[in-house]
Amino acid sequence: MNGYERTKAALEGRPHDRPPVMLHNFLHAAREAGLTQARFRSDPAAMAGAFIRAVETYGYDGILVDMDTVTLAGAAGVPVDFPEDLPARTHGARLEVLQEAFALGSVQVGAYHPVQVWLEAVARLKEHFRGEVYVRGNCDQAAFALASMLRGMQSWLVDLLGGEDAALEHLLRWCSAVTCQFLRLMAATGADMLSNGDSPAGPELVSPDMYARYALPYEKEAVEVTHGCGLPYTLHICGDTGPILELMPRTGCDALELDYKTDPVRAHDILKDSVTFIGNLDPSGVLALGTPEDVRREAARLIELFSDTPRFILNAGCAIPAGTPAANIRALVESVR
Repeated sequence: MNGYERTKAALEGRPHDRPPVMLHNFLHAAREAGLTQARFRSDPAAMAGAFIRAVETYGYDGILVDMDTVTLAGAAGVPVDFPEDLPARTHGARLEVLQEAFALGSVQVGAYHPVQVWLEAVARLKEHFRGEVYVRGNCDQAAFALASMLRGMQSWLVDLLGGEDAALEHLLRWCSAVTCQFLRLMAATGADMLSNGDSPAGPELVSPDMYARYALPYEKEAVEVTHGCGLPYTLHICGDTGPILELMPRTGCDALELDYKTDPVRAHDILKDSVTFIGNLDPSGVLALGTPEDVRREAARLIELFSDTPRFILNAGCAIPAGTPAANIRALVESVR
């Protein structure tokens, strides 16, 4: 089996020859290709080239095409900084008060230059690999996370406690429409799978009840749009998602990419044979700062845990730091062979 076939089988719960590896490695890929983040996010040929180089160097099965966590926020009018060699980041919010959500106009996501770069890079990767390597087009933030950026995190958390449900729901619907625009644009590139992150919706910031009320319905909408495009969908939430693990599959997602803080044993027991688990090595403590032996040991633990189900893809729990030693990436990839 090639990487595409292996990853597709894992997502569909079909038997395959070995666990596929899909790395969340845009920072590491750019650094090893000699690119600053400024060049990486502005040049689709350079972005695609960095991932191609990484696949050719390490031989993993699936590419997670990512750039930063604020592209949709920028497209939606949130002020964004673009450091030379760090991912883009927001500075400030667009909405001073929640009621301003009612005045939000339409947004053309595809007109925003970073979105164009992201989409073209995915299209280039699909053209280059031609069904040999699985290409996951990440689509930045789901609705809850995007709303937190439009309001600013502190204000958003206060909003959730304020009881202004009409304004909250209007903002979330607006943000969901923006997210779904990006999903449809990404599907048109030929990407094999789509995904979003929704980390502010996790239990390290809000309660499971708030997740169920304000995040899950819009995550479900993202899944429905993706499935309507004929593609599988992955949801990523950082932190310990244990308290919402039983809720997250209700989105209808095909896979969950979970942080290293989430207990993989519990995730295995809840998700086995229904949702594919992607993860969840510690990207910093193990991959970036550990030894190859540390990586092999922790990877072997996950491989053994999920050996009774085909629904497993090995990855870090979140973005792999730029300075991660090459020997540790090799150890991760070699651990499945």
